Amino acid sequence: MNSSSSKLFILSTSFLLSISSITSNSVLDNFLQCLPIHSNTSNPITNSIYVPNNSSFQYLYELRANNLRIISSSTISKPLAILTARHASHVQAAVICAKIHSIQLRIRSGGHDYEGLSYVSDIPFVILDLFNLQSIKINITSETAWVQAGATTGELYYKIAEKSKVHGFPSGVCTTLGIGGHFTGGGYGNMIRKYGLSIDNVIDACLIDVNGTIHNRKSMGEDVFWAIRGGGGTSFGVILSWKIKLVHVPRKVTVFKVQRTLDQGATDIAYSWQHIAPKLPKHLFIRLQPEPITIGNGNKAIRVSFIGQFLGRSRKLMNLMNEEFPELRLQQNDCIEMSWVESTLFWAGFTNGTSIDVLLNRVVENKVFFKTKSDYYKNVIPKQGLVMLWEMLMDIGNIFVQLNPHGGRMDEISETETAVHQRGGYLFKVQYTVYWSESDGGIGAAKRYVEMSRRLYGAMAQYASSDPREAFLNYRDLDIGCNESNDTDFGVAEVYGTKYFNNNFMRLARVKAMVDPENFFKNEQSIPPLPSSH
Repeated sequence: MNSSSSKLFILSTSFLLSISSITSNSVLDNFLQCLPIHSNTSNPITNSIYVPNNSSFQYLYELRANNLRIISSSTISKPLAILTARHASHVQAAVICAKIHSIQLRIRSGGHDYEGLSYVSDIPFVILDLFNLQSIKINITSETAWVQAGATTGELYYKIAEKSKVHGFPSGVCTTLGIGGHFTGGGYGNMIRKYGLSIDNVIDACLIDVNGTIHNRKSMGEDVFWAIRGGGGTSFGVILSWKIKLVHVPRKVTVFKVQRTLDQGATDIAYSWQHIAPKLPKHLFIRLQPEPITIGNGNKAIRVSFIGQFLGRSRKLMNLMNEEFPELRLQQNDCIEMSWVESTLFWAGFTNGTSIDVLLNRVVENKVFFKTKSDYYKNVIPKQGLVMLWEMLMDIGNIFVQLNPHGGRMDEISETETAVHQRGGYLFKVQYTVYWSESDGGIGAAKRYVEMSRRLYGAMAQYASSDPREAFLNYRDLDIGCNESNDTDFGVAEVYGTKYFNNNFMRLARVKAMVDPENFFKNEQSIPPLPSSH
């Protein structure tokens, strides 16, 4: 026996002795015993495995489980183990051993899956947690970066700003999103009208397939590279890292937040916004965000916020707004000039002047219970529809709604360029999120709040896209269709798949059949292999 084999034997033997005292599940035991055999001995995997008897297990499970509605449910099953990968070989071992021993893997980077599919399942499973794979390597000369799946959007923004004041990246507003999952769903942010989605600026990737083999763009092939950009990467393998193309930003951008009540003409302005926002110049993005508020005597009212970002100085913005959107009556003192990286704090809700060091905070604080649904709109919502929306928001109370405009660069990208179909012809995308806390009833109030979200969604059907009524994968919603945890029916998948991907669903299923024909990588809304009968 050579020295490396001896080292592996000693490591494996000591590991087997340690796990035998804390597990009684033979399937899990076999899986855990398999891991050291298939991982790099210079990066011991044994230090990255947590089982329920471990004192850190519950903490690690909840740390990146961001929806209290999911983790507080009495019906959910906890994972058999959590593997916090620190090296590519740990991921390879997890895939190989899970496949050998028929254990389902749930892959988690930031834990922001709205339905918790990265950390819950109805059958025995293991969480493959990528959060420690957080390396970000910026190359300003080539204007590119390699970003590991466990890095957060906030860390990416911070690292770019360390290297350059005139580069950025189009990605999400939330600064604790895991890059792995965020990109695989498309990656939506406030530079979408200028630079498209995150995936429109991805030029390479590192993927581990069902056999545990590491691929780059060339070796995985263009079909797989197409699929993982917006098609939900966990259906096709495990994304280790992405290579992105940095984008140019000015040294100063301008942000604003203008609020109008119904008495101040908010309904008319919101109606005009639908016509104007998708047609503005690419470097201007204006989100519309209505919310119920409480006024004197405890009465409910609606306040509509128009939150904008202009890639340029405020004087140019004022000239543009006076010409294109005078109804908003934007004033110079509404405008704040700042660096691009500072603008990411503005959008994340931090007060002006907050240190950008906050971008390095990697986990969500002040978690809540929530349920989210989404829509795409090809036509404007008439004023009576807006009035109905306002009334329903006041009735629900604990809700935020965001209308995000398309147009600009999104109109220039083909619907088949990536797996994300919703490009030209769409005016805006909407997120409806009801939320509540322990003081509102906690998990006991879930049924009531979820039902309210469904009622609102049903009421807006008459105005939203139809045949199919489309949805955004990053705002995952099991209500639009889902399979069992371990049983993927193609007919069921075609229903939710068409809502997320429209005509791109069938191509995704063909790619799945090429790379994972036995459907190892699956969850309740994964892409199934295309049956031979199709």
